[in-house]
This record gives sequence, C-alpha cells and structure tokens, in this order.
Amino acid sequence: MIDVSSQLLRLENVCKSYHKNQVLENVSFSVNRGETVTLIGPNGAGKSTLMKISLGILEVSSGEVHRSKSISVGYMPQNVMIDDVLPLSVRDFLYLRPGSSYDDVKEVLETVRLTYISEQPIQSASGGEMQRILLARALLGKPDLLVLDEPVQGIDIMGQKEIYGLIAKVRDETGCGVLMISHDLHLVMASTDQVLCLNRHICCSGTPELVKENPEYHAMMGRPIEGVAIYTHNHDDDHDHTHHGHDHD
Repeated sequence: MIDVSSQLLRLENVCKSYHKNQVLENVSFSVNRGETVTLIGPNGAGKSTLMKISLGILEVSSGEVHRSKSISVGYMPQNVMIDDVLPLSVRDFLYLRPGSSYDDVKEVLETVRLTYISEQPIQSASGGEMQRILLARALLGKPDLLVLDEPVQGIDIMGQKEIYGLIAKVRDETGCGVLMISHDLHLVMASTDQVLCLNRHICCSGTPELVKENPEYHAMMGRPIEGVAIYTHNHDDDHDHTHHGHDHD
C-alpha cells in the first residue's frame, strides 16, 4: 500500500475531448517519490495530451488532477530547435533557464557527464549529447518530479542505455518521481516500476514483467522484438493501477 504522502501526482478518471473527439477516457494513475512510471502506446494514443495534463498545460474535460503541494517539476522535451548561427555554448544554453546559477549548471553537467563539452557550441553536440543536455536542463532546480517525453528518441542502443541509466541514478540519489513517455517495452524497462499501456484509455498496467505477458499489450504494440531483452525490476510497493476501458476505433 502506497503512502499517500509520497504521491507527487495523481490523476483520477481523467477524460479529455477536443470538440466531439474524445482523446482520453477515464485515465487514473499516480506517480510517487522514488518511482518511475512509463507511459507507452501507439501514435495517436493520447500520450502527449496526458503529459500536458500532468504538467498543468491542459485542463481536463472531466476527472481530477492532484499535485503535491509546492511540487517542483523538471520537463525534458523530445527535442529543441536552435538556430545554427546562434552563438551559444552548452553552458550558456543551460544558464538561460530562469533561476539557474553557474554552480547549478556546473553540477548538472557533471551529473550527465558533459563537462567536457560545456564551452563548445551547442550545435556541435551529437544526438546522444543533445539528449543529455536536455536532461541536464530538466534537472536544474532539483525537481521533485521529472517528466520526460521520449528521452532517447533518435539515438542508438548504447546511448539509450546511458540515458536510462542516468535517469535511474538521479531518481535513486534524489528520490524524485519520474513520468516518462516511451514507444516500447524494452531497454526502458530496466528502471521502470510501473508501466501504463495507453490507447485513449489504459488498456493494461502494472510492473514490466506483468505487462509484457499481457495480451492487451501485444495486441496494441505488436509482437516483441526477437533477441531484445526486457529487463526486470523489483519494487517493494507493488500496487495495481489496472483499468480496463472500451475499445476505440
């Protein structure tokens, strides 16, 4: 049983519609301190809408959203667009975040292991380095909740493992909660406690090892990739958020 005082974010029966198009139907879940919740689903499943609701950017059509009092949130987008001719170093890009000091920037660069490119133009960063820069920016301000939108998009397997390892390390060292969007149930699961399979409603949910055996997951995401291991993770506070909704076209 999870102590309610540890909850950073809780959604209860959240629905969202745009005009007559229902994007989310009766979605309920929570994110607790020290816990990673990964949201997976196909394109058009409502993942981005649910993330925006979690961040407070969008209002719900019905249902309730509860956030811990005085919660600090760090957000990592999929990518950012930076003008090729803008004279901006990696360090200065991070320093542009309001309220950040040079000591803060130095600390997060050390955390994501990018001190060696701190003075280089941000445009020279590789794909994997850019994702770590965006993670570093999300860590400024020492957030209680990290919200990550496809944090490994466009980088190779080794780069993905490094990013997920950094996220898990930060979570374990700071006790923050993590809400993460992903497309699949493979390397990301090494440090995930709860998985939510979303296709407008939550089709199935639970620990990675339970979800990977759920026929609703396979129906939604397709057959597992041959030769790709799904890592398991033990969680002391195993709790069930499973919700079943109606099928959608």
